[in-house]
Amino acid sequence: QMNQMGIASFQKMKTSTKVSNDANAQRYVRCVANAIVNELEEKWRQQPWEVVVFADDTANAFALPGGKIGVHTGLLKVAKNQDQLAAVIGHEVAHVLSKHGAERVSQQMGFQMAMQTTDAISRNSMSSVGQQQSLMTALGLGAKFGILLPFSRKHESEADLYGLDLMAKAGFDPRQSVDLWQNMAAASNSRSPQFMSTHPNPDKRIEQLSEYMQHALDFQQQAHAEGKNPHCN
Repeated sequence: QMNQMGIASFQKMKTSTKVSNDANAQRYVRCVANAIVNELEEKWRQQPWEVVVFADDTANAFALPGGKIGVHTGLLKVAKNQDQLAAVIGHEVAHVLSKHGAERVSQQMGFQMAMQTTDAISRNSMSSVGQQQSLMTALGLGAKFGILLPFSRKHESEADLYGLDLMAKAGFDPRQSVDLWQNMAAASNSRSPQFMSTHPNPDKRIEQLSEYMQHALDFQQQAHAEGKNPHCN
């Protein structure tokens, strides 16, 4: 059911937000996302994943149930290399795997209402705009699609550490996650990227990532020993 919601919402987003026509950017982001997907448990890995770059200047990314990953072109200016991009994608995929969106859907609108809204979006019939926005909100997409709403602090911490494991197991450098959040903080001082306004204090986050780093570096070392050395550019 959550998958249906994610798929319907992603379809809606593709019709309401411009998809980037930069083939290199699409290929680059797919390369990073696929490396991470390859590290998922079989039931997640086996589902088809769709990865789309949207032409949007906000520094943002998201993942939805049903195997959907969206990255804004604005994020590619802040995530300076494949490892930093992997940190964001790992984090967003971790929210999906941890079923954080499902918790929020049931809290915010109730499952019955969410499924009715999904059905209406899928058939393109006129469920109220308010209901559609409630579903998008609960899944993590704001009223204006692509503006992400905050997960709880607990969910954020879980996704940080789970995401760090995923990127490291794929062979990316987990230390770059710290650089990424520093870039985000610097960018937010000048431009206030949406991503930062929905995520916890970067200093706190960097401290937690640093404490966990050795654990992630062990995973990266193991990945390299298995010949996993991503080269996405």
